[in-house]
Amino acid sequence: MLLFGHLGITLGIFFGLAIFVPRLRTVIDPRYLAIGAILPDLIDKPIGEVIFASTFANGRIIGHTLLFSFLLFLIGLYTYERRRDIRFLSLCSGSFLHLFEDQMGWYPQTFFWPLFGWDFPRDSRDYIGVEHLIQMLVDSFHLEFLQSHITEILGISIGFILAFYLSKRFIGGEEL
Repeated sequence: MLLFGHLGITLGIFFGLAIFVPRLRTVIDPRYLAIGAILPDLIDKPIGEVIFASTFANGRIIGHTLLFSFLLFLIGLYTYERRRDIRFLSLCSGSFLHLFEDQMGWYPQTFFWPLFGWDFPRDSRDYIGVEHLIQMLVDSFHLEFLQSHITEILGISIGFILAFYLSKRFIGGEEL
């Protein structure tokens, strides 16, 4: 899943649950939830596929581990207890949802790192680093690529619906 899929689906889950559990709006900050939804990719993609591509050759490394989300959760609990600050808990929630959206349970060596060893699995592709970014750009113009990224289309759709809904509330003078 890519940027819009993670953002749209995570925010869609949050706002959908908030309809049934209104208190959720006071416990989770949607801005930090959105940042958390893309945080594992913001960390892992540049490190594993560009900067240290020859070492890792994988865009799912430390940020895609349960340990990473657990550490964010501990920081969140600490900041909430000390200052009643919900930002890190929101960040953790988005990061944790990211792991499920990427179906990391199917990749136990990464998901439960370092329980199964210190190494991350390597992707088997012929291009790495900047070549990978260029190949993704070229592939994005092919129909097969678009069909395989239906979650991106879903995420963009959810994003537009949320933007429309929030803009109506903002313009109408209602408080979020």
